[in-house]
Amino acid sequence: MERPQSSTIPTTPGVYLYRDEHGRVIYVGKARQLRNRILSYFRDPESLPRKTLAMLSHAVSLETLSTGTEKEALLLESSLIRKHRPHYNIVLRDDKQYVLFRLARNEPYPRLEIVRRTRRDKARYFGPFTSGLAARETWKAVHRAFPLRRCTDRAMQNRVRPCLYYDLGQCLAPCTKEVDPAAYGDLVQRVEMLLSGRSRELLQTLGEAMQAASDALEFEKAAVLRDQIRAVERTVERQSVVLSGSADMDVAGVAPVRGGLGLGLLFVREGKLMDGRTFFWPGLELADGPELVWSFLGQFYSEMAGSVPARIVVPWPAPKEPEQDAAEEAGAASEEPSAAQEHAGGLEDGNAQPLEETSHGTEFAHEALEALLTELRGEAGMVRIRLPRDADERALVDMAASNACEAVLKRVDEPLPDRLCTALQAATPIRRVECVDVSHTGGCDTRVGMVVFEDGRPSKPDYRTYAMENTNGDDYAALSQWAVRRMHDGPPWADLVLIDGGRGQIAAVLRAFKQALQESQASGQPLEAAGPGGLPFVLAGIAKARDEEGRADRRAGNVRDRIFLPGRSNPLPLKEGSSELLFLQHVRDTAHHFALGRHRRAHAGAALEGELTRIPGIGPAMARRLWEAFGTFENMLAATEAELSKVPGVGPVTARRLAEKFRRLRDSRKQSPGR
Repeated sequence: MERPQSSTIPTTPGVYLYRDEHGRVIYVGKARQLRNRILSYFRDPESLPRKTLAMLSHAVSLETLSTGTEKEALLLESSLIRKHRPHYNIVLRDDKQYVLFRLARNEPYPRLEIVRRTRRDKARYFGPFTSGLAARETWKAVHRAFPLRRCTDRAMQNRVRPCLYYDLGQCLAPCTKEVDPAAYGDLVQRVEMLLSGRSRELLQTLGEAMQAASDALEFEKAAVLRDQIRAVERTVERQSVVLSGSADMDVAGVAPVRGGLGLGLLFVREGKLMDGRTFFWPGLELADGPELVWSFLGQFYSEMAGSVPARIVVPWPAPKEPEQDAAEEAGAASEEPSAAQEHAGGLEDGNAQPLEETSHGTEFAHEALEALLTELRGEAGMVRIRLPRDADERALVDMAASNACEAVLKRVDEPLPDRLCTALQAATPIRRVECVDVSHTGGCDTRVGMVVFEDGRPSKPDYRTYAMENTNGDDYAALSQWAVRRMHDGPPWADLVLIDGGRGQIAAVLRAFKQALQESQASGQPLEAAGPGGLPFVLAGIAKARDEEGRADRRAGNVRDRIFLPGRSNPLPLKEGSSELLFLQHVRDTAHHFALGRHRRAHAGAALEGELTRIPGIGPAMARRLWEAFGTFENMLAATEAELSKVPGVGPVTARRLAEKFRRLRDSRKQSPGR
């Protein structure tokens, strides 16, 4: 891309977008002064990072958007990155997987909700929780200790009697009972203190209230407060103390790993380590670390509004924005070192200067991001982004980087069979997977299709189709028949047999498998059965996730399908969108398409055989020979009279009749819409 004329570039703060020859946005950047920043891309190529050179080699056009302030430029950049997901930007790709608690304080009787998105409302948000299971367990523990309402606003308005939680003592039932708003407000305040990490202050408050109730001889109230104290203490005991005092902060650390960079984020509340999260970006080098950290902060916390801490600890200061002398606007850009050169190696020595002592370009990114996060935090107060100030905080940065390194190495190096083994609680790696699905039309031409995957790849020579009789459209009966036939087929056994269905289908298949094993033992020819439950393999079922109304969620792109095992009422706690669950979904979808294709082929063959047998001189035997000769319905329709006469038993007269019949079928298919 050629260097633009300096007079065409504004000198205001703003955002710039590079586009390729197809008009796609390939990079989005922000600048305190657009002209200086853009012209810095066209200085000596040897002083530019490789990623910048690669981006410029694909860019053909440039677009600028001016803003009034630096904070507006930062907010616009984050929005454009989420919208366009440019190839050369550092993009946070899994920002929808976090779980938050929402407490609507503007309602008379607020409830604690589990949500995945924040809204610009007056509610308080707590989190994020990286594990949905851990969040639900915490949610249950909070309600056992503090009886807030659980029902939705609509259910509360329509309820005529208290729900079961009232009888269990886990809800005050403001839906139908007279509840003092002030007393309910005290419960809400205690929940806020617990979730915001102020457990020490909460325990002191509860202790004083319990003592006051005891002195007033209100022993039932004192007992309730005592139980709340014990519940809070049990929660606090599970948290590890990493800092003295009552520090609330998030700590980021970056580690170079094979194939890219890993970033770890630790959530510390009141000096206790509450949770953590790791991320991975392939193709990045350590020199990209400063840009990675600061771009990550803007994208991550823009999705976590209301849960931004007062202090964020980072391993590096913000990347410097290149400055350019006004007298050189028409000439070459300045020779200021690039951000990557300036900050490479900062992770190891930890001796970076405080942010206040860095260049004016650094102050732009630093102050603008602080202002943006402060606005997102709202009434909770100012946000400060700082380097580690002592040995304890440097140790936390190292811990975050170590967590990222370990998580990324496990994610990259652990093979799929081992990950499936862990996810399915198996004794050995899952290398061979057999998956079955049933397809029929109104109970006719029932086919069970079985696909086989080995080491994550389809093994098509091992695919099988089973024709089932007398099932009358009953999937349970079809799967049971298949299980008996599969057991008698014998080895090679799969490591995992996956059924397209839930607990009911698994139970039917398990009964059939065990019955086949018993019959084989009674006949003196026992089948090999070395797997769990007496089976030579792991048995599991995959079922569609349920929507809010309890129906199967069949929307495209659903990543919340559930995996069931025999004897287990709840699905396995597989993370939504995990590689293991996505692989099992792919196997299930392959089995579905295979079974459906084989069923359609059988159904078309039956229809064709009926058409053929209506031709004078053609019986079932002749129809089968025609099918064997041509293989497919399309080949048979396209056959000429000469080709038909080569089929054993087909004479010239019969070949002429068949050719005329196939011609009429071809014409009817051309005239029929949707064929």
